[in-house]
Amino acid sequence: VQLVESGGGDVQSGGSLNVSCTASGFTSGQLAIAWFRQAPGKERVGISCITGVDVGSSRSYAQSVKGRFTLSRDNAKNTVSLQMNNLQPEDTAVYYCAAGVLGRLCTHRRADYVYWGRGTQVTVSS
Repeated sequence: VQLVESGGGDVQSGGSLNVSCTASGFTSGQLAIAWFRQAPGKERVGISCITGVDVGSSRSYAQSVKGRFTLSRDNAKNTVSLQMNNLQPEDTAVYYCAAGVLGRLCTHRRADYVYWGRGTQVTVSS
């Protein structure tokens, strides 16, 4: 599975961005997709995930982004997008998507994901 992120960029505080993750190669209906982010000098942390198509596409969000970020999936394009609204400077980070076969529940744990994209930069200025 190859993952490619797109859609990062620069935005002012309160603005919005949409980042996407497109999967290619072997794909499975049980493949969960997660978004992680890594701010400068900090660890990479999970912020949202969606379970596979065959197991209900359930979504999960970290408290830090709940109510502001929304996941969506385009099955025809093998793409999962993260709509980010009301962005704040603390959202500045490199955003990575990751994939793994996890069943009915997805997680925000790095160790649960085998495949990773190379990341896309999101910068929010105040």
